[in-house]
Amino acid sequence: MSDPHNSDFLGRRELLKLGAAGLGLGAASGLSPTPAAADLDHQQQRPDLGPAPVKPFAADPIDIVRVGFVGVGGMGGAHVRNFLGLEGIEIVALCDIDSARNEEVSSWVTDDGRAPPAMYGRHETDFVRMCETEDLDLVFTATPWEWHVPVCVSAMENGKHAATEVPATYTTDDCWRLVEYAEKYRKHCVMMENCNYDRPEMMVFHMARLGLFGDILHAECGYLHDLREIKFSEVGEGLWRRAHSMVRDGNLYPTHGLGPVANVMDINRGDQFEYLVSMSSPSQGLQEWAMANYPENHLKRRERYVLGDVNTTMIKTVRGRTIYLSHDTNLPRPYSRIHMVQGTKGLFQGYPHRVHIEGLSPGHEWQDWMDLRDKYDHPLWKDLEEQSEGAGHGGMDFIEDYRLVKCLREGKPTDMNVYDAAAMSAITPLSEWSVANRSRPIDVPDFTRGRWAQWPKLEILRA
Repeated sequence: MSDPHNSDFLGRRELLKLGAAGLGLGAASGLSPTPAAADLDHQQQRPDLGPAPVKPFAADPIDIVRVGFVGVGGMGGAHVRNFLGLEGIEIVALCDIDSARNEEVSSWVTDDGRAPPAMYGRHETDFVRMCETEDLDLVFTATPWEWHVPVCVSAMENGKHAATEVPATYTTDDCWRLVEYAEKYRKHCVMMENCNYDRPEMMVFHMARLGLFGDILHAECGYLHDLREIKFSEVGEGLWRRAHSMVRDGNLYPTHGLGPVANVMDINRGDQFEYLVSMSSPSQGLQEWAMANYPENHLKRRERYVLGDVNTTMIKTVRGRTIYLSHDTNLPRPYSRIHMVQGTKGLFQGYPHRVHIEGLSPGHEWQDWMDLRDKYDHPLWKDLEEQSEGAGHGGMDFIEDYRLVKCLREGKPTDMNVYDAAAMSAITPLSEWSVANRSRPIDVPDFTRGRWAQWPKLEILRA
């Protein structure tokens, strides 16, 4: 991994063309901010793919799910821990260019009384050798963003299901590529959006299914998290995440907030993102943080960023509903995903979590969500509360991994599929295009090719 103090760090990231492929464009890329009309047409639709499946894809049941992990740092290691607590899995291989971390995570597997996993990590693309060599059912990637698509594609073309950390991709071409490979090779390609499984979000989903909010009309969501210290860190995400802020301006991380809202609104299962508009504030937060925390003449003080400190994106759905989506990671602030869901009979407002239901709540007053949790808690959380205790992010990470493995073992459609991964990840490059074009509206591609109108809604699940 290149040293972020070294000027080669910028060169390497520019070679990766961050923000330049697809619709995502930044000032530092040296490319025109407006793609040719022909390119836009290609990215908006793929008639060569033909129709999407009539029913959501389900593979044959797998008794023991054999897993290979690519990227076992912070989140990747957390997923390995979760998988060690699940029935019916075998951790066959680990792939990470940090050999010491590979060895550390391997020791967790053997300490659990399991066979040592095969080790990969000779270079950044050694995951290809793993996918070609190992007898795996699932390849799970938790790498830097630019490797998500290459790992998933390598997995699927070698006959493995794929699961990826968020976002699945950040170009519309790669969104279509994931859809194409999943359909061609008949494999799952799942974006692991853990916030779909957080307890408040699942309670809101349950309440919406019970009709307590009436008809859902509007939602507000986002990723509001002060990441300045993380972006400038000498380890982990600091080695790569800051580079995106140098060449891209838009909503770079939409899915934590958008995933739960999309589920409530039945996106790809009765409704669809139709178009969006996006705009960004000036970019000052990272520059000011660097000036305040590094000595004179330090290379990081000379870096320049184009990512607006606050991005606001508005999405309209085919059924006319509206979604406000925010990205805010460069300024001092408490954490929030907003999570406001509003219907004709009431609403839920997150951070702090509170509810107002007409005829149930006191007039014009909020109720604390805990007042209603015993009655409206999602059944899956009731079933798995004890088992998920102590897992990452309050237990939701364990529940998302549990659900993935359960679907694979039972031969059922996964909760999120490749079309969800594409639709939500596409918000990023589309927002970048809108920002670069005076907030002009741009259509969201229909990755389902019309199937969204007939695919069944997500159900209320039990363990």
